[in-house]
Amino acid sequence: MDFTPTEVQAAARDLAAQIFSDLSTHARLTAAGTGTDAELWKTLCTAGLPGAVEDVGLLGLVLLLEEQGRTTAQVPFAATSVYGLLAVAAHGSDEQRARLLPPLRDGTAVATGAFPAGARVRASAGGFLSGAVPFVPWLRDATHVLLPDADRQLWLVRTADAQVREIETTAPWAAGRLVLSDTSGERLGGSGAYASVLALARTGFAGLQAGVCAGSLARAVEHTSAREQFGRPLATNQAVQLRAADAHMDTEAIRVTAYEAAWRQDEGLDASAESLTAAWWASEAGRRVVHAGQHLHGGTGADVDHPVHRHFLWGRQLDAYLGCGSEILAELGQLLAKEISRESR
Repeated sequence: MDFTPTEVQAAARDLAAQIFSDLSTHARLTAAGTGTDAELWKTLCTAGLPGAVEDVGLLGLVLLLEEQGRTTAQVPFAATSVYGLLAVAAHGSDEQRARLLPPLRDGTAVATGAFPAGARVRASAGGFLSGAVPFVPWLRDATHVLLPDADRQLWLVRTADAQVREIETTAPWAAGRLVLSDTSGERLGGSGAYASVLALARTGFAGLQAGVCAGSLARAVEHTSAREQFGRPLATNQAVQLRAADAHMDTEAIRVTAYEAAWRQDEGLDASAESLTAAWWASEAGRRVVHAGQHLHGGTGADVDHPVHRHFLWGRQLDAYLGCGSEILAELGQLLAKEISRESR
């Protein structure tokens, strides 16, 4: 197992870091409100970063999403990459790949996913879908949404053919409620596509959470190093150091479990347990880290206009999106029990 990035992965990561740090500033994020930064998205697409996702693999994507998370950049990069580019590349037919991948690469098409939520959507024999999904991230930006039906078959739907109702969530993710009423959809992949894309999503969004936590912790370190109390920096207090150290270890745990899950999927190995492990760390530890970031800022952290508060909102949204920690552990336990039972036969 080797998590060392290739030259291509490192170059893509460095380019993403430069673009995000230059354009995803506090002033621009404040001006964007709850919407997407269209100029930043255009810059990313012009630089070819969405198109590079297929070349750098899932581990490379995790590196890119870490950089997005560090600045909480308001663009549908994670959703388009996971539910669009990688899903279509892995499970689309030759015709679907030829038709869908070029606009996803250049940003003229944007994809998102209504996951898991399969039990709420029904598919007819003719490929018409009915049902509703209460929360879909980046839906207001999307041209296509990938969703599973009650039988866990994947369908791709054009948002122009569905009803999209604007909703506001904890984080400003241009989310929406998706309503389908005999809406035409096209099948993507076979019976194993759902599990594959779900593992991709869990791993990718865990990488995004690693970046969110790293950015929150970096702001806390900067604040406690500069802020003085009783004539010395706050960072010299043992309680502050221990809280920051715990947050650092949690952030590293999120990162390394996401790397492991991504590496295994890139190598064609089963990563069901690893993607669940990454999701659990991102959910449970991610919540702890962004709370620590707020706490270490003291009264400043209570200011909803402070940059660290945005990390708090993203961290809590990702915690909710990845799933309750106890539910993830229950699913992981069931998976491990099945594997042990199978091996003992």
